[in-house]
Amino acid sequence: MFISHKVFLNSGGGIGGLTLAVALAKHHDIDVVIYEAAKRLTEIGAGVGLWPRAWKILKALGLDGDLAAASLDPPTEDLVTAFQYRKSDRPNGLHFYDLHTQGNLLKFHRADFQGVLLKHLPPSSHTHCSKRLESYSQSIAGPVELKFQDGSTATCDLLIGADGVKSAVRGSLLRELANQAVMEGKPDVAQEALAGIDPVWSGMVAYRALIPAERLRALSPSHRALTEPTQYLGKNAYIIVYPISQGNIINLAAFNVSGTEGARFDGPWVKEATKEAFQTAFANWEDDVQILLQAVDKVSHWAVHTVRHLPALNFGRVAILGDASHSMEPHQGSGAGQAIEDAAILAALLSHPQTTRDSIPLALDVYDQIRRPYSIKISQSSRLNGRYFTFQYDGGEDLEHCTDEELKARLVDLGLAFTDNWKWAWSTTVDGMLAEAVQTLNDRYDNV
Repeated sequence: MFISHKVFLNSGGGIGGLTLAVALAKHHDIDVVIYEAAKRLTEIGAGVGLWPRAWKILKALGLDGDLAAASLDPPTEDLVTAFQYRKSDRPNGLHFYDLHTQGNLLKFHRADFQGVLLKHLPPSSHTHCSKRLESYSQSIAGPVELKFQDGSTATCDLLIGADGVKSAVRGSLLRELANQAVMEGKPDVAQEALAGIDPVWSGMVAYRALIPAERLRALSPSHRALTEPTQYLGKNAYIIVYPISQGNIINLAAFNVSGTEGARFDGPWVKEATKEAFQTAFANWEDDVQILLQAVDKVSHWAVHTVRHLPALNFGRVAILGDASHSMEPHQGSGAGQAIEDAAILAALLSHPQTTRDSIPLALDVYDQIRRPYSIKISQSSRLNGRYFTFQYDGGEDLEHCTDEELKARLVDLGLAFTDNWKWAWSTTVDGMLAEAVQTLNDRYDNV
């Protein structure tokens, strides 16, 4: 029997959660409720990039017009130069590679991007701020019951945790999964589930800054970062810069390997950093980089944490998406895109005409079956790019001992390697995965 009314609760107002809310709100039999921990659902953050694979999803949702207006470069399917690459940990930098992609990387200020998503939320959606989820409980017959840190409670038919790398939903979900695994005599599964609750440090830190273009232009009128997305690579560190906000701001992220992957990170994950600490980390790099360091006013220091590969993304009528399920190292600019893919698959499964309150767990099982292996693959791919960019790959340790001719040849080989590792982002679409998800759910319903 088809039940025409489903109440969906989305914990988190980031890109993945808002994309899912926009997609589901197109279906009038689904009520969307968003609970956000912040005091207001406001636009915050720095730069965010979208490759063609994710862009095509947003275009299908009708968001392309407003998003294109917020991007410096209009979307194109032509062959373009996405980034220039330089070896920069030396006084004289060396340009060695251009990354050519079929279709461009669209670059936004995160506030502009989030603002478009908020604009497309329908009046029928309900948003509650200052609501940080503490835990939830669920039973087979009853609704999902939510408990917030302020002592208030709520219920829903379906809970989607889009609450980030420190996800409270993930913690509760994995504890449920571990308890069931223990009862079924599967201690290894229980251990794997519990190990995934807490994020792990990647061993990297990132310095992030937004530079007014006019400030950089005053220091260097023809600086390449004003017009050309560029990555400056070096041993154990790299910098990525590109213009956002119609070219008025330069987004900068500088990554530095400062510890051991998986080690405990002591101290706050995000804090203000001094310019001196930032400048010291890149003191001996080429002049282009030194000018960027001079142009920086405020800089923040981020400890890059990830989520372990999980045994499941769902349990009962609860699931997680985006950073809550697969927070990954950011070296392919694909974290937002993967959250958008999660949202697209979930929306298709939850809006399926045979999905009811009772069959929600079945739809979430298919979501896990389709999305988890792929997001793990992309997480591994992103990690590998980070090793390429910081010369932490086989052969990268002895680049300094090469002649200039040998160095250029080996760096070109490096460029070809990270291009091959990355090309999925512009050379593939989500269409096949979406069709597989719907067909898998059809087959499951046929066999019920």
